[in-house]
Amino acid sequence: MCGRYELHSSPAAIALAFGLAHPPYVDPHYNIAPTNDVPIVRVGNDGQRELVRMRWGLVPRWAKDPSIGARMINARGETLAEKQSFRTGYRRHRCLLPADGFYEWRAVARTPGETPRRHPQHIGMADGSLFGLAGIYERWLSEQGEVVDSCAIVTTEANALLMPIHDRMPVIIAPEHYVRWLDPANAEVADLIAPYPPDAMAYHPVSTRVNSVRHDDPSLIESVAALEPESSDDEPPPHTPEQESLF
Repeated sequence: MCGRYELHSSPAAIALAFGLAHPPYVDPHYNIAPTNDVPIVRVGNDGQRELVRMRWGLVPRWAKDPSIGARMINARGETLAEKQSFRTGYRRHRCLLPADGFYEWRAVARTPGETPRRHPQHIGMADGSLFGLAGIYERWLSEQGEVVDSCAIVTTEANALLMPIHDRMPVIIAPEHYVRWLDPANAEVADLIAPYPPDAMAYHPVSTRVNSVRHDDPSLIESVAALEPESSDDEPPPHTPEQESLF
């Protein structure tokens, strides 16, 4: 799954990596959480790529209440074409979420026989490069005229590197496939929903401070001892809802 991620690359680097005409206005954030407004890259009405902001947590057009989005931050890639909540976004509204890394929580025991506790890991490219998470988006309109543009991150089974941490991972689209994934006229993209090559990725343990959305600073992505002492300021690891059971 993907319940937290981070983006700290410069606007110029984002523009270069995603083929944008101009550097976007994007502040660095090291602890992006569900329901936050997040930057996504899509093809605009003029046929050019654009970066816009949307709420993380997809609200389907048929939803009666936008609060449903808090439970729909991820969309299982294996059933995108079938699920009522996601199939329109998959066919017509695919996007990329720029990221420098994402977080997952690994069960770690401090001593033999101790009940394991979940410890955050920062996961990204082995060379530290910026990458694009596969996403879908929708526009919701209430009877009163309220508009909510929202998105979800597409997930797939974990690769060999990440399987010991979690059985799911976000779909990462390689740069050479950005054109195909973003093109709403191209329906032949199912092969892109696959685990990213494990030898291109790396991870390291980070501070449990990332458990709390109150913390958002560069120290969150720094490597720490795998069994760092617990802090009185610690909060439990975040819960990522299991969307597939809902729809």
